Amino acid sequence: MAAYRMGKKGSGGFSALGKGGGSGGSGGSGAAPRRQARVTVKYDRRGLQHRLDVEKWIEDSVCQLYREQEDEMPEEVNIDDLLELETDQERTNQLQILFASCNRTTDVFIGELVTKLEGLHKAKTMQRVGQEVRQ
Repeated sequence: MAAYRMGKKGSGGFSALGKGGGSGGSGGSGAAPRRQARVTVKYDRRGLQHRLDVEKWIEDSVCQLYREQEDEMPEEVNIDDLLELETDQERTNQLQILFASCNRTTDVFIGELVTKLEGLHKAKTMQRVGQEVRQ
């Protein structure tokens, strides 16, 4: 949330520069890239975006699998629970249980999901990384 607020302040600063900021204008434009870099490091922007992309892919894929069968759709696919499992085989088994009610073949989806999980970190781990950078 602090990054969002920082972005709002940065946006306000840019609009003020547009009104004619003088020497503050050149200093303000130099500060903007540094501010963005801190946010990127602090919140591991690339990791967050990768996780969001995987979550979106899961949502779209599950909707396709359960098309015309929405009542049987699982409540959620908890990525963190899957990441806590030690092996891909355990993840595959858990996902097969979760999607047992699906009338369509889920083997390809499960295989792709297990592959996509390889580069992800648990959400709590990502938060801890951000806190360590901050200190």
